[in-house]
Amino acid sequence: MPTSTPRSSPPGGAGPRRLSFATQDPEAGIEVLEQVYAVRRIEIDRSTPFSMAQAVRGVEGLHLEQARLQGAPTGALVDATGIVRVGQVYDGGLAFTDHTRTIARRTPFLFPVRPYACRWDNLGLLTVSLDFSAIQAHAAELLGLDEFELHFTGGAPVSAPMAQYLARLITALGRDQLNSEAMSHSLIRQEIFRSTATAVLHTFPSTFLDQSSHPVDSDRVPGGVRRAITHMEEHLRDPLTLAGLATAARMSPRGLQAAFARQMGITPMAHLRSLRMQAAHAELLAADPLAGDTVAGIAARWGFAHQGRFAAEYKAAYGVSPRTTLDG
Repeated sequence: MPTSTPRSSPPGGAGPRRLSFATQDPEAGIEVLEQVYAVRRIEIDRSTPFSMAQAVRGVEGLHLEQARLQGAPTGALVDATGIVRVGQVYDGGLAFTDHTRTIARRTPFLFPVRPYACRWDNLGLLTVSLDFSAIQAHAAELLGLDEFELHFTGGAPVSAPMAQYLARLITALGRDQLNSEAMSHSLIRQEIFRSTATAVLHTFPSTFLDQSSHPVDSDRVPGGVRRAITHMEEHLRDPLTLAGLATAARMSPRGLQAAFARQMGITPMAHLRSLRMQAAHAELLAADPLAGDTVAGIAARWGFAHQGRFAAEYKAAYGVSPRTTLDG
């Protein structure tokens, strides 16, 4: 039987809020998913048993959500345009079907800040959700601007150190801060939001990082990296070269290489290969071997011609072989 406590829609309102919910009823579970994650439509597999556990803790502008989903719902259309949501997958799999993005386990990632579709498989998920207008106002304050339009331009952290910092902060939120009696004080709640928002703004590519970069480079280098990444994402299946990426970025090849080294810590072609690996991972998660899907075929579609090298890189990124992901 489901058990729950009331919860406001994230993230408005005042004071700490909590929800604890568990059910084996798909319809009850779907109702909670709609409330917590702004789910608008869900695909349901009635042939498998369903269980769900959902917990939420929150303060003004910020919520921590932990979910365990097994069986029944397997995919969803989500419209969370007013929410900046950071996630960590700690079990199972989650794949975004628009632009075939996917998420590596335990690495913080940014959900799309727009309507999107996703699929999951026996998912364990931890997320932190922040009100978009509040984080945009905080970004404008940090930049010292009266008006500022915040746009996130990528879902992967800009560097491993920032990913680790944000992961530790999320752990502290769940373990200590949101459980503390100090949350009854409004100034402390505001400071918790500010510190979390600051970490998110510095972890993921956005117009905030473009604006806050060194003034000599702020108009050209970060924007060029962003344009190159956008071009990669829009043409993942197409043959791409460094010269072509530089043209799309409106930079020289050498300048693009240097900008990527500063902003991303890798080369443009290495980032492209990482995006294609993520896309292959997403397709493997959603694939059906009984329908004829193969590791070799999926790898080839994303430009990985050498199966052995692909398998080695895949295991290094995701901890399992591509065959294991496919067989699910």
